[in-house]
Amino acid sequence: MIRIGIYGYGNLGKGVEYAIRQNPDMELAAVFTRRSPETVKIDTEGVCVCHIDEAKNMTDKIDVMILCGGSATDLPVQTPELAKLFNVIDSFDTHANIPQHFENVDKSAKEFQKVALISAGWDPGMFSLNRLYASAVLPEGKTYTFWGKGVSQGHSDAIRRIEGVKDARQYTIPIDAALDAVRSGAAPDLSTREKHLRECFVVAEDGADLKKIENEIKTMPNYFADYDTIVHFISADELARDHSGIPHGGFVIHSGKTGKNKENNHVIEYSLKLDSNPEFTSSVIVAYARAVYRMAEKKDFGCKTVLDVAPGLLSIKSPEELRKELV
Repeated sequence: MIRIGIYGYGNLGKGVEYAIRQNPDMELAAVFTRRSPETVKIDTEGVCVCHIDEAKNMTDKIDVMILCGGSATDLPVQTPELAKLFNVIDSFDTHANIPQHFENVDKSAKEFQKVALISAGWDPGMFSLNRLYASAVLPEGKTYTFWGKGVSQGHSDAIRRIEGVKDARQYTIPIDAALDAVRSGAAPDLSTREKHLRECFVVAEDGADLKKIENEIKTMPNYFADYDTIVHFISADELARDHSGIPHGGFVIHSGKTGKNKENNHVIEYSLKLDSNPEFTSSVIVAYARAVYRMAEKKDFGCKTVLDVAPGLLSIKSPEELRKELV
């Protein structure tokens, strides 16, 4: 059995707990939280809920630690530190900062002989793979990624970190005209702003400076600055009533040409429609936790992304079964 630790028990951590149950070669070993452990109720009987400070004392009880913190401030610190103690996997999703995050984590993982996989999920993650496959198969072409309509956990978390914000949900919304143009095979040149808009629903603390909060959201680099962003301030009751779900999804579309004179057009499209963003993300992470465990067994230490992992390492099935059933 692959012994899994969960570091952080929010929506993503709960999703990991449920996903482990669908993988018979895995078991939940422990849950670590910044909160008082006695206040955290998990759904798996007989599993220890521990304070994060106790993790360092449990290195012999966990094969892979799944980090479920936010990309804005948690994972840049937690992943390189915990990679000194455990084989780890995270869902770091600030695309612009992935190279630096990789470098920081790789240094720790190699020095302490651990396997660390970063940025696992659906984007980055599954969408990353599809961008690679499509552009490799049709090198004369363009790749486009559209997200939504759906709730972005990372962007919502980034808003909640702003002073004066009590809670928030952020929706990423594809612009239909851009999506239609890409699907036609026209291969248009589109700016970031032309592909999506971002809509935010924010519950502010009493007495908070709403104009300041709105400005901080709209000018936040890597999250909102490059997009047309709409900010609504609403009550906590409205947020609970109208925005309690966490759906998401999106598309990777690649249009390319083949032939002597590039006369033939081709469009590759991969799409996701998700009722629960964190639960699907958790399911991807748990599959890659199996790959992390197997790479650790082979002493393939260092930091990895989904692009570095052979697909067969994700499956509980043997290579022989996979060749027979899927190839």
